[in-house]
Amino acid sequence: MWWGVAAALLANLLYSAGFVLEKRALAALPEVSVRQPARLLRLVLGSPLWIGGSLSLASGFGAQLVVYRTLPIAAAQGIFVSGLVILVLLSSVLLGEETSGRERYALGAILLALLMVVLSLKEGSDTVSRSAPAPLILLVCVPSLALGVWLYGSAERRARHRHRMPTTGVEYGVAVGLLYGVSSLAIKGVSSYLTASGFGGAVLGLLRSPYPYLLLFTGVFGLVMSQAALQRCRASLIVPVCTTVTCLFTAVLGTLAFGEALPEDPVRLALRIGGTALAVSVLLAMPKHDPPAKSQPSQPPLPKRELISDESGRPAAEDTGVPAGQGAAASPREGDGER
Repeated sequence: MWWGVAAALLANLLYSAGFVLEKRALAALPEVSVRQPARLLRLVLGSPLWIGGSLSLASGFGAQLVVYRTLPIAAAQGIFVSGLVILVLLSSVLLGEETSGRERYALGAILLALLMVVLSLKEGSDTVSRSAPAPLILLVCVPSLALGVWLYGSAERRARHRHRMPTTGVEYGVAVGLLYGVSSLAIKGVSSYLTASGFGGAVLGLLRSPYPYLLLFTGVFGLVMSQAALQRCRASLIVPVCTTVTCLFTAVLGTLAFGEALPEDPVRLALRIGGTALAVSVLLAMPKHDPPAKSQPSQPPLPKRELISDESGRPAAEDTGVPAGQGAAASPREGDGER
């Protein structure tokens, strides 16, 4: 079990580092779009920094296989949510992104939800399931994939409006989170074939299951969608939203699909359900728009001209910086005779 906890913490670090490296690489690239996937792939594959970030993410998926072999789905997701703290720290140091006070409170609430879920666990009483019926997996995953793609397309259409407010990327995070949630269930399914007798039997059984095809779909679409979203939005907000949706999706639907029973103790059951409900409410309460940038004056203000009063106290001409009596607009002084 402790190997699973260590693998989950390692996966958190690898995922956070991968997202931050990809975000930093995308900042130096031209604008990418899901409507031009070939151009997007050509641009990102030409960036060594982006390739390093993708390798870090791939290593995180590898660590996730170990996690699902040793920990229940709900426990694994509770640990994965804690990676948000690492992500915010890395985004602040490497990307210079600042989170608002409301977003910091939201992250604190997510950590509280994590604590509630962890307290609902009890070593030895939670079973780790190895398989799930393929029709049930498809029933859960296919509508979720369709919803994620539709939600992302809807956010793209709204983003093209000329007079829109700047979006924080919550819609993008939810859409990509649904795809990654399906991917997480597929990884859980793949992990069940690691103990099959013989390499050939394991590969044959895996190819007969829906898991490699779900991974292929989520890998291609998740890559294209996540890169366009990362380039437009702050990683310190879009990745926490994505992670929250992924963890909740996997914890709730994965527990049901793989038949991992909920706690029988009323207190532990209340903690697990309450933690899940808190995380969902925080996600819904997150701001959906960034405040508009303050406009800066294009030119410095002109120096204020002072009015010079004569001896009688009446205002005279503006002080233009030209000595009295000089220039074409100079007036005759009081007391001068007519010329």
